[in-house]
Amino acid sequence: MNKIKVSAVSYTNTTPFIYGIKNTPLIDEIELSLDIPTTCAQKLIDRQVDVGLVPVAALLQIPKYEIISDYCIGATGAVNSVFIFSNKPVHEIKTLRLDKQSRTSNNLARVLLKNYWKQPVELTENQNADAFVEIGDRTFGKKESFPFVYDMGAEWMNFTGLPFAFAVWAANKSLPSSFIELFNKSMKFGLDNRDKVIDNLPKRDDFDIAHYLNHAIDFALTDKKREAIQLFHQYIQAL
Repeated sequence: MNKIKVSAVSYTNTTPFIYGIKNTPLIDEIELSLDIPTTCAQKLIDRQVDVGLVPVAALLQIPKYEIISDYCIGATGAVNSVFIFSNKPVHEIKTLRLDKQSRTSNNLARVLLKNYWKQPVELTENQNADAFVEIGDRTFGKKESFPFVYDMGAEWMNFTGLPFAFAVWAANKSLPSSFIELFNKSMKFGLDNRDKVIDNLPKRDDFDIAHYLNHAIDFALTDKKREAIQLFHQYIQAL
């Protein structure tokens, strides 16, 4: 039997998921690759893998997809790793540099600027942009380095009153229910063992990883987060 190909994201916020995969029978059923979010999405779109932890913006590019897990990378308020860093207050931002590792967060920044802050901006690759989007581990300890910092999990909540799902486990084909059940059990096992995961991560003086994985990241894919995904897709399509 061919193994199911799975692409996961290689950020700190996915380490509980990776722990669950590697320490349960799921690891024997899959071929696992670790990627940045944009690569993970492209692999699923191009059918190089069967399952991916994909940025929710990328779902719009997959003709037939199924969200197969009750777990996600999400937040109810501040997420502390998805930011707009700026040298100016938001209503003075004229140019914005996007993050090449991200689809969802780039689109989220554009949605918030257009619909929440109502601030027109020019998108640029210029390093001297007024502000820039950055996600993941590269943001750890960086908040103190900029005069204006906007946590997009918090700003989305302020705008819509909803939590947010940044990435979900999606498949581009129908999978056996037995596999989906095993997959979800593996995710839960990883989350139930977050203390072990945290103990094995490098310690930082400038960032509280335990708080991040236990409180900032909200891993449950709730009905409210599903509602947020649908609303976000509507905003993206109207950009």
